[in-house]
Amino acid sequence: MQKQPARLPRIEVPALPDGSLVSPDDGVTVELVENLSAAPPRQATRVSVGRTAAYLHLRFQCEDSLPWATISRRNGPLYEEETVEFFFDPFGDLACYFEIEVNPLNTVLDLMLRRVGRGWRRDFEWNCEGLETSVVRSRTGWTARLAIPFASVVATPPGPGTVWRANFFRIDRPPGTPRELSAWSPTRRDTFHDCARFGYFGF
Repeated sequence: MQKQPARLPRIEVPALPDGSLVSPDDGVTVELVENLSAAPPRQATRVSVGRTAAYLHLRFQCEDSLPWATISRRNGPLYEEETVEFFFDPFGDLACYFEIEVNPLNTVLDLMLRRVGRGWRRDFEWNCEGLETSVVRSRTGWTARLAIPFASVVATPPGPGTVWRANFFRIDRPPGTPRELSAWSPTRRDTFHDCARFGYFGF
């Protein structure tokens, strides 16, 4: 019997007071799983989500025995090292989506992907205007915060009943061990670029 695909997850994005940052105490928090098996990863990642009037706020909290990165140039290939990633489609048609990555040096990669035939065309000319990011390292890992302006991706902020498609990812590369790919909604493939597996954001 053919295995049925896992049900896609959903988040109801809570409102935050303007000027605040999302935390595990006032947002919705999810845990990423290993992308191929959906099992708990070796090093956990928790993502908290919330919104203010103008921004979508994300907080990636990464357990990491040795966070590392060398790329400090914007739009460099962060995916070749350690990074957290957010893919999202505000329109829900899965014909195009945005990708934002942040590494432990607080370097940003942002681009848009459009479906072309059977593949995707990457548009590195798109920049998330007004994006705010920060990274803090601790004894147990690193935390990345992102504030994504709604105005950078949609004409008007999402209102009640609006649904986006989205997914969270992390690439972890501990020295001496194979890389580990983690996801909120695992693609069950050796790639993150499977928008049919994006979960749902309800506003």
